[in-house]
Amino acid sequence: MGRAEERERNPQGRAQNARPRDGLGRPLPRGSEGVDRIPDDVQLPPAQSLVRAQQLLDEGKPFHAHEILEGTWKISEPHERELWQGLAQLAVGLTHLMRGNVVGAASLLTQGRDRIGTYPDAPHDIDVAGLMGWADSLSAALSRGEVPQPTVPELTRG
Repeated sequence: MGRAEERERNPQGRAQNARPRDGLGRPLPRGSEGVDRIPDDVQLPPAQSLVRAQQLLDEGKPFHAHEILEGTWKISEPHERELWQGLAQLAVGLTHLMRGNVVGAASLLTQGRDRIGTYPDAPHDIDVAGLMGWADSLSAALSRGEVPQPTVPELTRG
C-alpha cells in the first residue's frame, strides 16, 4: 500500500487510517477488534466536552479524551484557545506516559501545564490548580527517572 492512490480516504477524499485502534489510540492489525474511535470532526461545547473527556479519562482512554478536548479547542473563543490546547496536551501527555513514552509524556505534560497555568481563574469550572499539581507531580517523578503509575486527573472542581 505504498502508493498514494491506494491510501484509505474518508468521504471528503482526505487520507485517513481506518485501522482499528486500542484504548490508547495505537493502531492494531487489520481485522483486529479495536475500541470505538472519536470522529475526526467532533466539536462539543465546553460543558459537554469536559463531561465526555472526564468519562474517557475515567475509562482509561486519555487519547480519546484528547480528541474531544482538541475538537473544543478548534471551536473555542480566541481568549480560551490556549486553555483548551493545554487541556488536550495534558491528556495526550498522559497517553504517552501510559504507552511508555516518557520523553513525550514529560514534554507534553510541561507544555500543557504551562498553557493552562495562564488561566488562574479558568472558565467552565476547570480545576487549573489541581491539574497543574497533577502534572507537576508526574513531571517531578519523570525527572527523577521514575515511571509513575498515573492517577486520573479531575478536569473540573467539585
